[in-house]
Amino acid sequence: MIPRYTRPEMASIWEPQTRFKIWFEIEAHAADALAELGTIPKEAAKTVWAKAKDATFDVARIDEIERETKHDVIAFLTHLAEIVGPEARFVHQGMTSSDVLDTCLNVQLTRAADLLLADLDKVLAALKKRAFEHKMTPTIGRSHGIHAEPVTFGLKLAYAYAEFSRAKERLIAARKEVATCAISGAVGTFAQIDPRVEEHVAKAMGLVPEPISTQVIPRDRHAMYFSTLGVIASSVERIAVEIRHMQRTEVLEAEEFFSEGQKGSSAMPHKRNPVLSENLTGLSRMVRAYVTPALENVVLWHERDISHSSAERMMGPDATVTLDFALVRLAGLIDKLLVYPANMQKNLDRLGGLVHSQRVLLALTQKGASREDAYKLVQRNAMPVWRGEGDFLQLLKKDAEVKKYLTDAEIEEQFDLGYHLKHVDTIFKRVFGES
Repeated sequence: MIPRYTRPEMASIWEPQTRFKIWFEIEAHAADALAELGTIPKEAAKTVWAKAKDATFDVARIDEIERETKHDVIAFLTHLAEIVGPEARFVHQGMTSSDVLDTCLNVQLTRAADLLLADLDKVLAALKKRAFEHKMTPTIGRSHGIHAEPVTFGLKLAYAYAEFSRAKERLIAARKEVATCAISGAVGTFAQIDPRVEEHVAKAMGLVPEPISTQVIPRDRHAMYFSTLGVIASSVERIAVEIRHMQRTEVLEAEEFFSEGQKGSSAMPHKRNPVLSENLTGLSRMVRAYVTPALENVVLWHERDISHSSAERMMGPDATVTLDFALVRLAGLIDKLLVYPANMQKNLDRLGGLVHSQRVLLALTQKGASREDAYKLVQRNAMPVWRGEGDFLQLLKKDAEVKKYLTDAEIEEQFDLGYHLKHVDTIFKRVFGES
């Protein structure tokens, strides 16, 4: 990804130097295992570690070799031989390029998942703090973008907290699923290398052996990983869009923090735009864009082809770097979000009590009116209020047919805001536990 949307911690996972370091560790650990099995001299394995463990690999030199060989792993092994010397001939014994490439990719993806999990923890912490802060701050709930019934702003944040809690569970599962190692040689039969080498390398690299590889690690694992990132990105956009709607001038129930000296428009000095939320929407689209190629990468020819390789070289760093940036930005956005309870109350009152229409409907049915008749009675008093022609409560009190079922006091009772919020505690306990 471009530097604008890249954090150094995640970017470092995908840097060439890091990749070559992982390649070396895979080869060196395999050499250790081969030495223990008596396949190569133990001194050769020790020399490999001694001469290259702390080496800084010459990326330009590897690129130079690859321009001739047209093969990245061979280019690396050639450069490694320049560092190690004659003992390098014992490196890569019985292995194929996919053993190195696939195992390395999965190391990188697990490291990336660890950073993303830490990011999710930051998002969850921010959501929880602000949810409890506004647990009982009443605001209007909307369906189809239209005023429906009262909720609280804390509930809106609790929705997001529950969603990102599920996201964390999914990412933990996706990390586990992709954390496999393959050191099985050409077409995955272990014909030229003992399976115990794979077991040794897997343990050393923090992975588990792939139960069966065809020369490549099955890409359904990676499809699930990137699909999980795509779902998380959708959750990011969901709350970002909610904030964008709440910041609209006509609504202004919440607003992104606007720092001293910040400018909203090159033309209009008054502007305060939801640029962070809009940015998160765009970044989320990019993360989701990599889900389709990840799914298509599952389908490879026979025991191995490289149709997946070019896509993965882009999607691995791009999807993880982008989501990492987005999650950290979202955590900061929530933490500093400006909330306007007075505007929330103003919007609640905007429709002159219509938000209580269902309570009146139910009260009429409980006093003997059929549901169909009750609906007509309530709706005929509600529609004038939509047109600005009166107050819902007063219109109901003046309706003779309504008064056949409900007294003035009983009608007024249906306009209690607190009635809508009586189960907020129960919902919070479901989401956050007893804390």
